[in-house]
Parts: sequence; C-alpha cells; structure tokens
Amino acid sequence: MTKKNYFNKKNDIQDASKIQGFDIEINHTDAKRIDRLVDNYEKSILTHLDEEYVRKTSWSDRIADRIASFGGSWRFIIFFAVFLILWIIWNTLPFTYHFDSQPFILLNLCLSFIAAFQAPVIMMSQNRQAARDKHESIIDFAINYKSEQEIDDMQSHLHRIEGELIEIKQLLLANQLKKQEV
Repeated sequence: MTKKNYFNKKNDIQDASKIQGFDIEINHTDAKRIDRLVDNYEKSILTHLDEEYVRKTSWSDRIADRIASFGGSWRFIIFFAVFLILWIIWNTLPFTYHFDSQPFILLNLCLSFIAAFQAPVIMMSQNRQAARDKHESIIDFAINYKSEQEIDDMQSHLHRIEGELIEIKQLLLANQLKKQEV
C-alpha cells in the first residue's frame, strides 16, 4: 500500500495506458499484477525482518515491547482513567470504606510506582525499535544503491547503443551518398 502512495499508481492506473516514457501498452490487469508483485515482495521483506527480530530478541525484550505497546495505547489510557475515577469515587463517597482518604497518598504512590517502572520499559522498547529502524534503513540504502548501479549500467548501455546507432546512421548516409554518385 505504501508503494501506491509513493509512485502515485492509483492515478496512473486509472489515467494512463502506457508506461511513462517508454510507449509500452499496459492494461489494468497488468498494472494490478505488477502492484500485487510489488506488495508481495514488500511483505516478504517485512516478514523476513520480523522473523529476524523475533530470533534476535530475548523473551524479556518482547515482554518490554508488549508492555510499551500497551502503555502507549488508547486502551491503557481508557482503562487507567476508569481505574482512577473509580478509585477517587470509592474513596470520596460517604457510605463506603475509605482505604485511601484524601489527599490520596496511596494513589500517588501507585502512580509514582507505575511511572517509575513504565518509563524505563518504554525507553528500552524505543531503543530496540530505533535499532530495528536503523537495520531497515541500511536495507533500504542497499536496495537504493543497487538500483542506482543498475540504472547507471542501463544508462551506459543506452549511451553505447546510441553511439552505435549514430555510427550506423552515418554509414547508411555515406552508403546512400555513394549510391547517388554512381
């Protein structure tokens, strides 16, 4: 899906019937097949990266990632907001047992405890994600570098072919002039 946005294929498929600059006819089925191939290739690379990530991370790292993903979600915010509201209501209603009366010292202790342990876990997860992003960027660089080399190679071949075509054209013109003289 990201490739569609990157190459603006959404508009290209609807509007164009030729590959830009090459005058090669392409229909919707071919365009969809190409998109499917690119998406499959992209998914295989991501699957490989995910498998490598799982293989190289320890169980404690994966637990930290799960805690960080839950701690940074709307589900956590909603659960925690409900918990805080219930805690405050329970401890302020006159007809209930107040295990933490105002100014809610036990609640402050719980919040400090959660913050003290959640922050380092989130930072560990972010460090691992940064390392994974760096690895992905190295792969992207390698792919881009290889593509650049291929493009340079194709350009040199095109320049060589262009030079040969100029020579052939000159030979044909010279041959045509000889025929006219004779």
